[in-house]
Amino acid sequence: MKIQISRADPDVKIPSYATPGDAGLDLYSAEEHVLKPGERKLISTGVRIAVPLGYEAQVRPKSGLAVKHGISVVNTPGTIDAGYRGVVGVIAINHGQEEFKVEKNAKIAQMVINKIEQAELEEVSSLDETERGEGGFGSTGTH
Repeated sequence: MKIQISRADPDVKIPSYATPGDAGLDLYSAEEHVLKPGERKLISTGVRIAVPLGYEAQVRPKSGLAVKHGISVVNTPGTIDAGYRGVVGVIAINHGQEEFKVEKNAKIAQMVINKIEQAELEEVSSLDETERGEGGFGSTGTH
């Protein structure tokens, strides 16, 4: 599959797979910013993509940034729909206890391409019964 990409900023890195077989393309920051503890910010990647119909791109945290610095993505996963043509952004948050410097062209998140299907909703008067029923969070136990 090919995905068209263009740079809004000619000096930014294009997303790339770090190693063969990786699920996620690394996304790079197009700007510098210092994220204070607890702060969240929309960080530009400086690139636009054309996701094909029937697919989505998901923006997800990088595990290394999360474990080493507490950096995550607020709306994880963030979805980039096939119709969106704006600059890809990452809503980053600093869950750590120290400031984190986001540098231009540094890895800030990853992007995974997924095949999707749109559901056809059918309104009914009641739903089928299941063992779980209306049990909410934690209703299936811990063991």
